[in-house]
Amino acid sequence: MSLLDTHTWHGKILRSGWRESAGGTADAVAPATGEVLGSYGVASPDDVAEAARDAAAAQVEWAARRPEERAAVLRTAARLWEEHAAEVEGWIVKETGAIPPKAALETHIAAEECHEAAALPSYPAGDVLATNDDRWSFARRRPVGVVGVIAPFNFPLILSIRAVAPALALGNAVLLKPDPRTAVSGGIALARVFEEAGLPEGLLAVLPGDAAVGSALVEAPEVQVIAFTGSTAAGRAVGEACARHLKRAHLELGGNNALIVLEGADLDLAASAGAFGSFLHQGQICMTAGRHIVHESLYDAYVEALSGKARNLPVGDPATEQVALGPIIDATQLARIEKIVAASVEAGATVAAGGTTDGPFYSPTVLTDVTPEQPAWTDEIFGPVAPVLRFSTVDEAVALANDCQYGLSVGVLGPVGEAMGVADRLHSGKVHINEQTVMDEANAPFGGVKDSGNGSRIGGAQANIESFTETQWLTMRPTIAPYPF
Repeated sequence: MSLLDTHTWHGKILRSGWRESAGGTADAVAPATGEVLGSYGVASPDDVAEAARDAAAAQVEWAARRPEERAAVLRTAARLWEEHAAEVEGWIVKETGAIPPKAALETHIAAEECHEAAALPSYPAGDVLATNDDRWSFARRRPVGVVGVIAPFNFPLILSIRAVAPALALGNAVLLKPDPRTAVSGGIALARVFEEAGLPEGLLAVLPGDAAVGSALVEAPEVQVIAFTGSTAAGRAVGEACARHLKRAHLELGGNNALIVLEGADLDLAASAGAFGSFLHQGQICMTAGRHIVHESLYDAYVEALSGKARNLPVGDPATEQVALGPIIDATQLARIEKIVAASVEAGATVAAGGTTDGPFYSPTVLTDVTPEQPAWTDEIFGPVAPVLRFSTVDEAVALANDCQYGLSVGVLGPVGEAMGVADRLHSGKVHINEQTVMDEANAPFGGVKDSGNGSRIGGAQANIESFTETQWLTMRPTIAPYPF
């Protein structure tokens, strides 16, 4: 049976069932070829308001369900991701321009997220507190009610499911706004899986749309928490709006991540890690290695090895060719990559490899003669560009890594003892020793500091429970307490 048969969702949104949307329709388009893959419904602010009301009503009964019932839905969803992996991966390859291994990673983690979330309904729900009165005193966790999830295009399935699954498991309803460029991979696929898994109607709405839809999601009075993944600029706007409405915002934002190559690092392994960190999914990952900080004793050889890999990585349509890099998501993002590289070259950087465009494809690129003032070093490029800068002392490497507005992920390659000392001095939400910067597991807390977000708000039982529940104080006495009034 086809999970994503277009007849089910053609021209529709999921809002208490599949229905026509007030915002019209839009096409799902393959960035590599421009092929129209299907037509989905576009939500309007009115759709969001109605979905929020429906979700709030459905959530009450869902939260009252036995933990084993909610867990069963999540376990079934995990099995469905596994059973329909090939079909979903086909959509991810075409709609996002991903190579098949990246698409397979998304469906694998989607299943893992649901497996992990299935344990949350029976997780301990509070504490017994000490009290000075003749009573029992408890702090217990309760669902927040309705959660809004706003997800981006680059890893559309993972970056949606990692909030949707735990929020549902903990007794909440969810309104999901996927990026319109990946509405099927990041939205409709989740709608269909949870529909088939037996999730009651109204608990999950999928509402693709523009910024006005995102604003309506934040402003809906029923929505208590927003889980947002995207650019720092957009995240600031979401955070400000949430603050005005006294709502919690969990923000996972941009990154300009450093890969530090220490003296004594294995050159071939380091260059391989650097290529993977910078070029996977065309560099369109918040954790992409955007700054290569290399010890002066290895610098020339590292640049040569990394450039060799860049020149030999095939680029093309991953739906029809065996390639390492696919297309950039759209013309706007491609133009931004070109502009940053051109400005950096004008400021003195040298293109050691790549730097060329062919239709929607941008070649893997290595930049040398980079300075910390050039835009290729200071900006999040979100493209397959690896700027390389040398250092002479560990203090200098740490200073270069920390001298950045972002603080999402850092990789440190080299002797473990020295790398451990470096790790303790880094200002980053994640630090990986002898691994590159792109890493994610369903049971691990995920988040950044500085302009990369407001901490680890997702991933792992503790972070998920804190994100998608409220703490309520509950007391109980055997009889009504006497009062002096």
